[in-house]
Amino acid sequence: MSDFLEILTHGRRFKAAVKELSLNDLKELAVKLDKIIEEKASQEAQEQEALAERNAKIEEIRKQMEAIGLSVDDIGGAAIKAAPKKRAPRPPKYQIEVDGEMVQWTGQGRMPTVFKNQLDQGKTMEDFLI
Repeated sequence: MSDFLEILTHGRRFKAAVKELSLNDLKELAVKLDKIIEEKASQEAQEQEALAERNAKIEEIRKQMEAIGLSVDDIGGAAIKAAPKKRAPRPPKYQIEVDGEMVQWTGQGRMPTVFKNQLDQGKTMEDFLI
């Protein structure tokens, strides 16, 4: 799809892509593009109208709150949730030394190849516990 958009938005590429189309085909293409442009413009106008309506309502509520003597802190102080905290990374549970380098694994996710190779040679996971 990105190749299509690249051709469509680049003048010379677009011209080269449509050079084999007849005049009637190009006119039909122009009509379709005009229809899409009109739909997009209409959609954006509706979104702008909805945004303006929303902002007007917010301003109206703000004025009502001001008249009563309320602030945003009075209303929404407890309603605002803090962002969830990330958990700490899991500590490694297994480790093995390979060519002087320590390879550690938490036991979660896909098993590293070095552990799999050692298991195939007859060792058990308990041999690698930290």
